[in-house]
Amino acid sequence: MPSDTFDLAYDALRARWPASTQGLDVATPYGGTRVHVYGPADGEPLVLLPGGSATGLSWFANAAALGTRYRLYAVDLLGDAGRTQRKGTALKNTADLTAWLDAVLDGLQLARTRLCGHSYGAWLAATYTLHAPQRVDRLALVDPTRVFSGFRPSYLLRALPSLAFPSQSRARAFLAWETEGTHPDETWQRLYALASTTPGRKLVTGPVPDTSALGVPVLVLLAQHSRAHDTAKAAARARRTLAQGEVVVLPHATHHSLPHTAPEELNNRLLAFLN
Repeated sequence: MPSDTFDLAYDALRARWPASTQGLDVATPYGGTRVHVYGPADGEPLVLLPGGSATGLSWFANAAALGTRYRLYAVDLLGDAGRTQRKGTALKNTADLTAWLDAVLDGLQLARTRLCGHSYGAWLAATYTLHAPQRVDRLALVDPTRVFSGFRPSYLLRALPSLAFPSQSRARAFLAWETEGTHPDETWQRLYALASTTPGRKLVTGPVPDTSALGVPVLVLLAQHSRAHDTAKAAARARRTLAQGEVVVLPHATHHSLPHTAPEELNNRLLAFLN
């Protein structure tokens, strides 16, 4: 995949963010991390972690609403496509991921923050909160994977061709299957498909987080029609294990249509919880 093709798609989605959005490159031992910053300078911090292949830009439809109150920091994930670099210390395991996120928060001078993640980013957000509970005020998990429920076998089977033989057409076909009826943004789909074919992507995973040990308020937003996992089972386990949990099922949503497709209810739920 020519890098300039990805860069054009990346810049096109970046243009969908509010005009005053800043792009920062935060130095870490693992390489420079790209962070998209928007919102009032004196706003309470809110760090946003995307799903795989989505980049930090995937919150473009949420930024204006969330940024009315919060200072947003949307991160390109280490090991994934985007403009976060992999230079220096090698990314090997969960300990590296949490150390990297420690360094990102240090570089942003955030002693504490609200933290929100989608999909793989939600797994990372929950894992990080267990690692550094003193740094997280509130935790929001948007259709988290491998947190309250495993992947559906049908989802993995559908994803396998695009994982084993990455191509834009396979990534598009997988998205079309999972997001049927929701009409995800075309600019975002183009970037997702290109990101899925980026050579050298390495998403590190680890143990399922012990959600019963989360000592902060947690909001779980689940997609009613998620094909990634069984929404009812995930909701039941979240309600059973979280000491300070609120669980909401978002009607009509699918896993990959979040967070940008029909974002109003998601934004309202997040703002009510984070406030």
